[in-house]
Amino acid sequence: MEEILKSVNIEKLLPLITEYGIKIITALAVLVIGLWVIKLIIKGVKKALDKGSMDVSLRGFLLSLVGWSLKALLIITALGQLGIKTTSFVAIIGAAGLAVGLALQGSLANFAGGVLIMIFKPFKIGDLIESDGQLGVVKEIQIFVTKIVTPDNKEVIIPNGALSNGNITNFSTTGNLRVDLTVGISYNDDIEKAKTIIMEALLKDPKILKSPSPTVAVGELADSSVNILVRPHATVDNYWDVYFNSLENVKVALDKGGIEIPFPQQVNHTA
Repeated sequence: MEEILKSVNIEKLLPLITEYGIKIITALAVLVIGLWVIKLIIKGVKKALDKGSMDVSLRGFLLSLVGWSLKALLIITALGQLGIKTTSFVAIIGAAGLAVGLALQGSLANFAGGVLIMIFKPFKIGDLIESDGQLGVVKEIQIFVTKIVTPDNKEVIIPNGALSNGNITNFSTTGNLRVDLTVGISYNDDIEKAKTIIMEALLKDPKILKSPSPTVAVGELADSSVNILVRPHATVDNYWDVYFNSLENVKVALDKGGIEIPFPQQVNHTA
């Protein structure tokens, strides 16, 4: 052991120990301080997100993304303090990221779409929307997809990429929906009487909004009927109830009032 110690020049090793010792201490200090700063940043981001109406799953994902991105940057910085050339290290990560990105470009497009939805908020949970040929109430906004429930109680999963790049019709933005119905009456019937009967039938339904008030007006003089446009308003939750109830209530009221609803008839003439 003594021979080994004698063969080692302590005076030559001391500068190396001092140099690398300082680098190691500096790197550790960067890690400790950096983790503390990252914790503060994530805490601030979380407070900012909690003040908004962002979906819980999106908030959690965004916080995780910010945390891991900052930690990766911190590790690269700490390696640089040790004297390791981080340029090649970053290049390897970039090449790997490019390869993964090309392989998962569809998923990345959906992720980007989710971020856009999160930022611009074209809709929120509970809104009735129509997009990508689907109509339904938004049930959940996830990282890559959005789930909606259709009127027939089916769950439809729409990729966020398609949502963000396509047209979105949000029926809930104004807080109420207009129910569009058309009722045909005979040319022999009194139009004003029919309109009064229809309006009275609508006003009896408590689920129909009083403001804006329903609209009942002649919309078309068709081949065999005078078509009356019936336009009550309802909340999103009551839309379908108002739709079906109005059809039934108007039909019953017109029958009681002696107003005929014409239907196609075929007359056969025999020689």
